[in-house]
Amino acid sequence: MSNPETPFLHRLIRGTAGMAAASFFTEIRVIGGENVPKDGPIIVTATHHNMMLDPVILSVGFPHRRMLNYWSKATLFANPIARYILLSSGNIPVDRKSKDRQVLFKGTFEALAKGHAVALFPEGTSYTEPHIMQVKDGAAWSALEYTKWLKENPDKAPDRDVTIVPAAIVYTNKSKYRSGVIMEFGQPITLEAYKEQFFSDVEGAPRAAVKRLTAEIERELFEATINAPDWETLYSARMARDLLWEKDKSINLDEFVTISQTLVDLFATPDATDNITAVKRKLLSYYSLLQTTHLTNSVLSSLPLPRDLDPNTPATLPSRLFTLLLLIRDSISALSRLPFFLFPLVVHLPMYVMGRLGAKLAQDEEETQAQNKVAFGLISLATTYTASFFFLWALFKYTPTGAMLAAITIYLFANYHNKTIDANYERAKQFIAAWRLLVGVWVPKRWDLSMTALSDYLTPQAPPENPWIDRSKPIRKPVGVNNTHTSTTTTPSSSAEVVSPPSGQPTSTSGQKRRRRRPPTRRLMRHVLRARVEAIKALTGFFNELERTGGLGPKKVCASSHLARRYGDFATVPGEDGEPLITGRRDAREVIEFLRKRGAKIPTTGSGEREWAVLSSDGEGESGTPADEQDEPRWVVS
Repeated sequence: MSNPETPFLHRLIRGTAGMAAASFFTEIRVIGGENVPKDGPIIVTATHHNMMLDPVILSVGFPHRRMLNYWSKATLFANPIARYILLSSGNIPVDRKSKDRQVLFKGTFEALAKGHAVALFPEGTSYTEPHIMQVKDGAAWSALEYTKWLKENPDKAPDRDVTIVPAAIVYTNKSKYRSGVIMEFGQPITLEAYKEQFFSDVEGAPRAAVKRLTAEIERELFEATINAPDWETLYSARMARDLLWEKDKSINLDEFVTISQTLVDLFATPDATDNITAVKRKLLSYYSLLQTTHLTNSVLSSLPLPRDLDPNTPATLPSRLFTLLLLIRDSISALSRLPFFLFPLVVHLPMYVMGRLGAKLAQDEEETQAQNKVAFGLISLATTYTASFFFLWALFKYTPTGAMLAAITIYLFANYHNKTIDANYERAKQFIAAWRLLVGVWVPKRWDLSMTALSDYLTPQAPPENPWIDRSKPIRKPVGVNNTHTSTTTTPSSSAEVVSPPSGQPTSTSGQKRRRRRPPTRRLMRHVLRARVEAIKALTGFFNELERTGGLGPKKVCASSHLARRYGDFATVPGEDGEPLITGRRDAREVIEFLRKRGAKIPTTGSGEREWAVLSSDGEGESGTPADEQDEPRWVVS
C-alpha cells in the first residue's frame, strides 16, 4: 500500500515504472527488507550497473513504499513549474558547482530534516565490469555533513541522526528479457563511530572519517554482489553455473549471489586442481559459442541431446531424422498453445519489435540494452493500450460504465499476457533452437566453420571499458577475489584494503573493442554441440579432482571474506612484496556439498574413469598427450 503522504506524481511514475519492470523481469526479489527503517531520515546507497533501471528497481521494490529522493542538478529547479514537478516526482537539488558542502547538500539536508529517504549511487556512473570498480565519498560526506548541520541547526530538525542503508541490485542477466532481479539491503550503518573523528580539529581527521565510512559502505556492497578478478573468471563461473543448474530459474534467488560468488571464488583459485586451466578453456569456449549463436545452455538442455561423458563410448551428433522429429515435436508443442496466446502475441508484437530495436541501438553497452528494451517497449505498450482503451470505450458508447469496463478489460488482458508469456517464450526459444539444430545437422559438413576460423569465436568478448571509471586509482577487492596477479590484504575484522589492479586483463577477454562478425548459426551448430559435451566432461573432471583429499590434508580453495567467515576460515600466505597476506579459504569438499545442497547437479564419473578426467595445468594428460586429443570424444554423424 502506498504511503498517503507520497505525492501523487511520484506514485503515478512509480506505478508506471512498476508495470514496465513487471513486463520485462519475471521477479524482483527483495532480501533484507527488515533492515530498512519504516520512518526517519535515511540515505540509501545503491549499486549502479544499469543506468535507468536501477532507480526504477530501487523505487518499485523499496520496503514500506517509502518515497525515494534522488539527486538532480540544482539548475533544473529554477523554473517554478519544473521545480514542483521535480520535487513531486522525488528529486532534490544539488548545486554541483559549489565547493561549500553545506551549500552542495542543502537540498539533501532539507529532505532528511523532514524524515525523508534520499537515494544515491555512490559509484558515480553505471558500468559493466566483473567487480565493483569504485565507491566514491559523496554518500559519506553528505551523511556526516548532515550531522554537522544538525548540530548547528537543532531547531530545524528533531535530534535524530541519519542512517545509511546499503542496497545491492543484482541482475541474473541484466540485458535478457524475462530475467530476474535481486535487491538486497545490508545492515544499517549508524554514524556514531565516525562522529568524533569527523568533528575533530585535527588536520585531515574529517576526511579520514569519510574514508572509513566509505570503506564500510563499500564492504556491505561487496558482500551482497558478485565480484570476480577478471572477465575470464566470471565467465567461467557463469558457464559452470549454467551447467550445474540447467534450467532457468532453478536457483533460489535468495541464494543466487552466494552461489555465484562461491563459483567465482572457486575458479579464482589458481591451484584448485591440476586441470583448472584446461577446464576454464573448455568452459570459455562453450560460453563464447553460445554468446555468438545467441543460444543458451538452458534451451539446449531442454532438447534430448546426448550427454555421454565417457570418452570410450561414442558421443553421437543427433541424426538428421532425429532433428526433424525434434522440430516436429516442438512445433506441435508450440502450436498447441498458440491459440490461447495468439491474440496477446499480436497485440504486444509492437512492444517486442520496438524492444528489440532499442537493444540493437546499444549493442556495445550491456547496461543500456535492458533499459532501451523497457523504454521502447513501454512507449509502444502505452500507445497500444491507450488505443485499445478508446476502441473498447467506443464499443460501449463512451459511457462512464463503458470506460470502467474498458479499463478493467485492458487490466485483465495485461495480466493474462504477463502470466502466460513465460511458458510461451520458453517454447518459442526451444522451437527456434530445434530449427537451428535441424539446419546445422542437415547442411553438408563442409559448410562448417573451419577450425582456423572457429578460433576467433572460442574467446568470449568482454564489454568495452567505461570511460567514466577512473582506472588510475587502485581497485578495492574483497578477500578471496584474487588471481595470479593480485592478492587481497584484508583481515576478518577490517574492510577491504586497497590493492593494485590486475596487471592486465587475461588475453582471452581484453583488447576486444571491435564487435566481431557473427557467422550463420548453421556453420557453428556442430561446434556448439561438441563444445557442450567437452565443457560438461571438463567440469566433471574438475569436480572429481577437487573432491579428492591431498596427502597433506583437505584441499582449500579461495573464499571471499564474508563467505570465509560464514563457511570457512582465514590463512596467512606470503605476498609478492614479502609481507604476509590474509586470505579467506574454504574446504573444497564443503564447497561441493554446499553447491549440491542448493540443487547443483554436479556431474560425476565412475571410479574406473579417473584417468581421462585428469589434465595438467598445461592442458596435457599425464602421458604427455595433448588434452584436446586425449579427451576427444568420437563423433558419429549420421
